[in-house]
Amino acid sequence: MKQALQLKVSQQLTLTPQLQQSIKLLQLSTLDLQTEVERFLLDNPLLERGDEPRDAETAEAVKDDAGVADQDDGAGSGELLDWGAGSRQGGDDDYDPMLNVPCQISLREHLLAQLGEIALAGRDQAIVRLLIEELDDDGYLPLSLDELANHLPLELELESDELAVGLKLLQQFDPAGVGARSLAESLGLQLQRLAAGEPGHQLAQAIAREHLALLGSRDYARLKKLLACNDAELRAAQALIARLNPHPATGFAHGDVHYVIPDISVRKLRGRWVAELNRAAMPRLRVNRLYERMLADSRGQAGEMSGRLQEARWLVKNIQQRFDTILKVAEAVVERQQLFFEHGEVAMRPLILRDIAEELGLHESTVSRSTSQKYLLCPRGLFELKYFFGSSLETDSGGECSATAIKAHIRGMIDGEDRGKPLSDSAIADALGKLGIQVARRTVAKYREAMQIPAVNLRKAL
Repeated sequence: MKQALQLKVSQQLTLTPQLQQSIKLLQLSTLDLQTEVERFLLDNPLLERGDEPRDAETAEAVKDDAGVADQDDGAGSGELLDWGAGSRQGGDDDYDPMLNVPCQISLREHLLAQLGEIALAGRDQAIVRLLIEELDDDGYLPLSLDELANHLPLELELESDELAVGLKLLQQFDPAGVGARSLAESLGLQLQRLAAGEPGHQLAQAIAREHLALLGSRDYARLKKLLACNDAELRAAQALIARLNPHPATGFAHGDVHYVIPDISVRKLRGRWVAELNRAAMPRLRVNRLYERMLADSRGQAGEMSGRLQEARWLVKNIQQRFDTILKVAEAVVERQQLFFEHGEVAMRPLILRDIAEELGLHESTVSRSTSQKYLLCPRGLFELKYFFGSSLETDSGGECSATAIKAHIRGMIDGEDRGKPLSDSAIADALGKLGIQVARRTVAKYREAMQIPAVNLRKAL
C-alpha cells in the first residue's frame, strides 16, 4: 500500500475551561454552589468575600484604580458588591436568625430521654437502649426477639425473655405504638391508650388484631358478617382506627433532611406577577484589588499567580452569569404562568423547555440546567422551576390544557366526591369532557396514580 499525506478539513466544538466552569455552576443547586464557592475561597488567595472589610492599603488601591474591573477584556475582574446589599440592618453582623429556629429531635433522642427518667438496673437499661437502637425510621422493631437474640454476641447471655421484658417497657413510652413489630401490634398499642368507653373501641381492637386486610380492601359486607355488627358500629370503629398513626415516628427528625434555598421570589407589582432574584442566596465575591494591582505592576513576572487571577475573574463572572440566566428563565416562566399565580394549579398553562429556549435564544439544555434544582418562592408556596413545565392536551374549544391543570381538576373532583359512591376513572373522564377537556380513562388513571390517590374501590366508605 502506498503511503500519502492528505489534508482534511473538519469542524469540532471545544469547550474552553471557562465555558466548562460556567456549565457546571449553572447546573448546581444553590446549596451546592455555596459549597463550591467555599472550595474556591480556600484554594485561591486572590478571591475574597464581598462583605469582608478592606484594609487601608487595599481601599486606597481601589480608590485610585476604580476602573480595573473593566480592564483586561472586561471578563469580570470586578465584584458582586451590590448582591445582597442591605440584607443586614443595624450593623449586627454576628446575628444569625437560624439560632432562633427550634432544633427538631430524633425519635432515638426522645426515647433515650424518657429512659433516663426511669430508675432501672444497669443491665435492664442497656437492654432497652439496645431495643431503641434497633428501631427503624417508622418506630417499628423490624426483627423478632428470637432473631435479635441470635444476632447478639454469646458473651452477653441475653435471652429472648429478657428482651421481651425490655420491649414491654419500651412500648409504654411516648409516642404510642412505638416498638411494635407489625402494624396490627402498633394500632393495638395505640388503642390501649384510648378510653375503653369510646364508641367502637372494642370493635376497633378486634379489627386491628385480625381483620386489617379486610378494612384496607373496604370489604365492609364481610367485616359486618364476621364481627356481627351493623353499619353504625363499624363506622365508629373505622373512625377510631383512622385517628391512629401507622407511623409512630412521624414528626421526629430523620437524618436525610434536604434543605432548599429559593433562587427566585415572585411578588405582585402594579397588577403583574414579577420574578426577582433572592439576594440572600447569592455569594458576594470579589477579586482582591491589592493583589490584582501588584500582579499588574509585576510586568509579566507573576508566573502561576497570573493564572490564579484569571481563574478568580472567571469565577466572579460565571457566578454572575449563572444568576442572570436563572433570572431570565424565571422571568419568562412567570410571565407565561401569570394565571397560575393568580388562580392556582387549575390555571396552569402548557409549557415546554423549547418554548422558553426559543424566546430567550438559549439552548434547551441551558434552560433545563437553569430549572433543575432551582426553586421559586411565591405566595402559593415553594416550587421547583421544572414544576411549571408540562405537556398539553387539546380542549374542545381548540385551546390547550396543561397536565398540571388536569391533575388539579381530578384532585378537586375526588376531594368533593360522595365517599359512599366514589367516582370511577371513567366518571372522572366524562366530567372532564363536560369541561371541554377530552381525556381517556387510562390517562385519568395514570394521573391519579401519579398523585398517589387510591382506586375507586379503596376510596369507598360506609
